[in-house]
Amino acid sequence: MRIATIGTGSIVDEFLQAVEQVETAECIAMYSRKLETAKELAEKYKIKSIYTSLDEMYQNPDIECIYIASPNSLHFDHAFQALSSGKHVICEKPFTSTVEEAEKLIALAKEKKLFLFDAISNIHLPNFKLIKENLALLGPIRFVQCNYSQYSRKYNQLLNGETPNVFNPAFSGGALLDINIYNLHFVTRLFGSPDDISYTANKHPNGIDTSGVLVMKYPNFISECVGSKDTQGMNFVLIQGENGYLHVKDGANGCRSVFIHTNDQEVNLNAQTSMNRLFYELAEFEGIVQREDYSSCYKLLEHTLEVVRETVKARTDAKIVFAADKR
Repeated sequence: MRIATIGTGSIVDEFLQAVEQVETAECIAMYSRKLETAKELAEKYKIKSIYTSLDEMYQNPDIECIYIASPNSLHFDHAFQALSSGKHVICEKPFTSTVEEAEKLIALAKEKKLFLFDAISNIHLPNFKLIKENLALLGPIRFVQCNYSQYSRKYNQLLNGETPNVFNPAFSGGALLDINIYNLHFVTRLFGSPDDISYTANKHPNGIDTSGVLVMKYPNFISECVGSKDTQGMNFVLIQGENGYLHVKDGANGCRSVFIHTNDQEVNLNAQTSMNRLFYELAEFEGIVQREDYSSCYKLLEHTLEVVRETVKARTDAKIVFAADKR
């Protein structure tokens, strides 16, 4: 794929590193509101074109795919414009702010016969697939715990009276959509949709969640997902069954290493050779596009849509309102 990017944050840098590792992918253009903001990344990865006009970039016939890493609230508009211009789309998490936005993008992609991907990296990792394959060793699952806590430097700005995008309801920010969403994708991909969801959050006076606990109730077990941007913590996943437990060291985000404990024995699993977690999702997306495998794309979108529904239910429970909810 010949790719263009929207955004210049650290996740774009990581994505461009992944592009370099996928032989059949190439980034040929970048968009930024200000030319100087994109120059450093463009020079680092030898990207020839920088656009300050999205319309001009979308009109470039050499660009096949748009990678979107703009502020959360802009994901829908940027993806809709890209699809309308005949481009495939890889959209960073969170996919959209609302269910309606997700449904519109999926319908448009199908209508245009284009590929649309949710760039949630952890469900494409080799170690995630090993986890899924080995769950049966644990016997009946009774409890799942996930913790992804990462103190945000932007939180200091919030405490100082500023409102950075990641903590702004107008930009669909907050801990749930920025960090706990990795846990949500992880659990949903393994076990399907829960019967019920509740979300208890620490909230800033502006209404945004700076940390919180998401509880997912299944017929025979409970999953507890913690996401925090206002504290440091020990990141981990524990999946506990009647015959043993599975420990994902450092959490669901990267699935760096997996330990299975059964019958007083510990087995370590690790199939990941690249430290760049975005490499695996990009390689999978590229393969789907090359094979014109719309069925696989649509199955991934079914999962994405369900997770969007879950985030909206959680926000509703915690009374977290975005500007996008009012559109």
